[in-house]
Amino acid sequence: MEESLSEELSLGNDQAEDRSRAQLSRPAVGRLSLYFRELHRLREAGTETINSRTLGQLVNVSAAILRRDLSTIGTSGRRGVGYDVEELLEQIGKVLGSGQRWEVVLIGAGSLGDALLRYRGFSRLGFTLTTAFDVNPARIGTVVGGVPIHDAAEMQARLSAQPPHLAILAIPAAQAAEVANQLVSLGVSGLLNFAPVTLKLGSKVAVVNVDLASELQRLAFAVQTQ
Repeated sequence: MEESLSEELSLGNDQAEDRSRAQLSRPAVGRLSLYFRELHRLREAGTETINSRTLGQLVNVSAAILRRDLSTIGTSGRRGVGYDVEELLEQIGKVLGSGQRWEVVLIGAGSLGDALLRYRGFSRLGFTLTTAFDVNPARIGTVVGGVPIHDAAEMQARLSAQPPHLAILAIPAAQAAEVANQLVSLGVSGLLNFAPVTLKLGSKVAVVNVDLASELQRLAFAVQTQ
């Protein structure tokens, strides 16, 4: 009986989280990720509670927008106290998917890939870089940031038995579409694409395209319009 009740509660929580995700816009997801980052820093600094105005100021978001975002995921603060940092971290983490461990592979261990391999922020958010692949003989067989780099020609053989959840592409645009389709055929369900090309792979895989040059253009435009 207790086991059955526990299963029902778990199912109810999962359904509530699914509804929350469905209601979130892409900008709201981006803001939640920023809240999540700052909340980690606050917890490490020993902060136990925080109000919407202070948290909003840390990420340059108004208190009203912050409260609306958190209300969408079923979280509200306490009057005169604000939000419990630990509880808010847990709730946002569940909605964003950081409440579970995600295995990630990196394709392309050049300059950008090298920096990503050395970045320590991934594990804190639930992401584990397990392996990397490259075509450069000087990189193959080395270990960067604790992650082994293998020959890209071995990618299919190495990943077919146990494909990772996610993959990061840090390769030239000309190879991005072919490699992305290979990864999808292996069972990878999400791609973070740093190649300067927009990937469209259908509804079976989630893709986030990050063009650093375009982001710099946006920044330059913002500076000129201040």
